[in-house]
Amino acid sequence: MPGKYLGGEPITLRELTLWPSLLDRPVKVLGGPAARFGFGVEGGKPAYPPKFFENYFDLVVRGDLEEAVAELLDARLSVERVDPYATRRDYRAVAEYAVRGAVVAAQHPNFERNLVAEIETFRGCPRWVVGGCSFCVEPGYGRVVFREEEDVHREVEALYRVGVRCFRLGRQPDILAYKAFGVNEVEFPRPNVEALEKLFRGVRLAAPEAETIHIDNVNPGTVYHHREVAEKALKIIVKYHTSGDVAAMGVESADPEVVRANNLKVYPEEAYEAIRLVNKVGAARGKSGLPHLLPGINFVLGLAGETRKTFTRNLEFLRRLLRDNLLVRRINIRQVLPLPGTRMWLYGSALAERHKALIARFKARVRREIDLPMMRKVVPRGTVLRGVYVEDYEGSYSLARQPASYPILVYIPMQLPLYEKLDVLVVDHGPRSVTGIPFPLNVNKAPASALAMVPGLGRAAVTRILAHRPFRSMDRLREVVGDADIIKYLAISD
Repeated sequence: MPGKYLGGEPITLRELTLWPSLLDRPVKVLGGPAARFGFGVEGGKPAYPPKFFENYFDLVVRGDLEEAVAELLDARLSVERVDPYATRRDYRAVAEYAVRGAVVAAQHPNFERNLVAEIETFRGCPRWVVGGCSFCVEPGYGRVVFREEEDVHREVEALYRVGVRCFRLGRQPDILAYKAFGVNEVEFPRPNVEALEKLFRGVRLAAPEAETIHIDNVNPGTVYHHREVAEKALKIIVKYHTSGDVAAMGVESADPEVVRANNLKVYPEEAYEAIRLVNKVGAARGKSGLPHLLPGINFVLGLAGETRKTFTRNLEFLRRLLRDNLLVRRINIRQVLPLPGTRMWLYGSALAERHKALIARFKARVRREIDLPMMRKVVPRGTVLRGVYVEDYEGSYSLARQPASYPILVYIPMQLPLYEKLDVLVVDHGPRSVTGIPFPLNVNKAPASALAMVPGLGRAAVTRILAHRPFRSMDRLREVVGDADIIKYLAISD
């Protein structure tokens, strides 16, 4: 997905075309979304179709990669004897592959640090029965097929044994639709509370000391159309997960005309009610320092039916959330990426190109008018974020995040060892990040810039600390600081 990334980035088109040219043998195989649906380089522009990659790979698998690889091995690497369109009908083979393949997690550079393993629970979108959203490839999978709870638990257990401690139950368009009643029959199947309880309880038992158990997508339409049952389902997630979790919701547009033209999931009022319900269940803070479960909002721009009014309506929708004190963890704004097999592929990206200036202006206003005040509500000054990992540097700042589905980026005004794990005290906010200092802050080693950010610690006190360090006792530090309330933010060590 196009965007800005920290720690790792998706493969680029250049890499996808260069790497095969560096390999002569034995067989070069491409699978996954690029092979099935095409490769998008930039939002608002058409994707490269799968056929494009046939110039670089011996086999471009339009079906399921595991099926093609099994056939390829049986055929002793004879590409001609492999059906690139073969798909699996169930998860029986995956159940074995997932457990036996868990050992590869140990080869990841972030292993035993902030590595998050994504666990698939099902594939296909329940809304395939009505065609799905105009831009989405998920309905192309056809009927929804679920993994059994026990298979998910065995995979988590296998990864946990290897040493993985962070998990995300993702790779599905709506976690509340897991084994839901009416799947493959109705647009919004009713959540199956018993199945969700079994699924999440088993994941927690399989990974008892997990650092992270998060989800990914929640269809706001499921929440709206089944509010009472959805509330019970969300409470189950909160019961077994770890806090700082995000229910990413594909609102896509707050313009009813765009909703109709693109067969989107919810109208604005329905989206509002879904967001309100997630707040009701998940806004309380947990051990991570963050609310348990908050909605995330996805907007897609450049869709059919979009006009100047669309941007006004989108912004007013977000302002209403802010006015009503409804928390949103993050707002993701993308330009539509027309992919082969979707209705938007036929419609194209001309509208997104025409609205380029409107899109840029909308993004800037959201960052300034919505993101910044929302971040201040979600992570107020004085919040302690537990267990952030240092991932990179920017100038004199360390960049750190908690392992999570959608982690908050923390700027720390000092150089810390890469992958160090620590707690931070939030002292300031940006639209997409916060500034934090180690909690408690070691006054013997902290630079003046970090000491100056300690709440209540004035310039004179910072000067005294710098003049009298190193400190050997907290009593001596207390004498120099002169304010007992500030001491809770400080520590001493060699």
